[in-house]
Amino acid sequence: MTTETFAPPSTKSQVLRSFDVADFPALNGLEEEWRFTPLKRLGALVTASKLDGVAPAVEHGELPVGVSVKHVDVKQADQAEAVLTPFDRISALAYGSADGVTLIEVAPETEPGEAVVVRVVGKGGDAAAARTVVKVGAFAKVTVVLEQTGTATLADNIEVVIGDSAQLTFVTVAEWDAGAVQAQHVKFRVGKDARAQHVQVALGGDLVRQFTSVEYAGRGGDAELWGLYFADAGQHFEHRQLVDHTVPDCRSYVGYRGALQGASAKTVWVGDVLIRATATGTDTYEINRNLILTDGAIAHSVPNLEIETGEIAGAGHASATGRFDDEQLFYLMARGIPEGEARKLVVRGFFAELINKIPVEELRTRLGDAIEARLTEAGA
Repeated sequence: MTTETFAPPSTKSQVLRSFDVADFPALNGLEEEWRFTPLKRLGALVTASKLDGVAPAVEHGELPVGVSVKHVDVKQADQAEAVLTPFDRISALAYGSADGVTLIEVAPETEPGEAVVVRVVGKGGDAAAARTVVKVGAFAKVTVVLEQTGTATLADNIEVVIGDSAQLTFVTVAEWDAGAVQAQHVKFRVGKDARAQHVQVALGGDLVRQFTSVEYAGRGGDAELWGLYFADAGQHFEHRQLVDHTVPDCRSYVGYRGALQGASAKTVWVGDVLIRATATGTDTYEINRNLILTDGAIAHSVPNLEIETGEIAGAGHASATGRFDDEQLFYLMARGIPEGEARKLVVRGFFAELINKIPVEELRTRLGDAIEARLTEAGA
């Protein structure tokens, strides 16, 4: 078991932002933002100046009244002010290479009785780019699930705009086939008195690197970022967040949990929260917990806070990485539960809070079964 923590990098408010991939220098792995990432495994996502592969297919069933999913050209999607201005090379590459945008729109005051489920299905082939825009109108209340399956080498951006007083639960599931590679940036803009809850799940793929950023467009915005990841032998899962508080009286909470098993399983979590001088009354907290199940797995966990004003409601962070709690195992085994089953129960309990954040019963059950299947395959 290996755990590493490091001092925070230079201020996030000063990073380069550009839509043009040529404005970003070539990556060499020495950059603060990329030093944990095995760049060679990203292939063309690092070396190319344009991605020409075919983007994954987008599928969905019957949609509730007030919800639409359609493919639009880039100009049509960008009629409004850009939500995401890339601040890394691959995000800019995705922006410049995507030949269209998947637009998911929820009309104002819409409250569907069921989740909106959209599937992104990779068909393989050359490295590709994709863009998705989610727009939730004022006073709407909706759950959107984005499932990512199949195989791909993909750079993609997801831009989420939540109107004033709207509520969005956004669930993204990376359940790629073995060998898939993904570098993704998810950007939220949270309106006045709006609430965003993002549940990010990573189980499949060879290398999945997901960056989530949040900005606020009005007072009273609330963002909760939850993450669940389970890395098996050889998998690399990397999750980074940047919550940028520029508006007074907003709240954020970040809670990510991961489990690792098998030789060279590796996870990275870097949580950055920036509270600017104008963001008085901010209330924020972030925590990352990792459970190491076998020798040879490595977890990196780096929480960072930048605070430019003392007039806040609260700010804090925490990080913990460890093995099974021997007392929990002893308690269960003392009641006649075999060790293998006891381990499964402990892992399910470790993830239970996050799985229960997903308001779709079928998906909760499927994820729980997938986690248990991994433990069974490893002989837990």
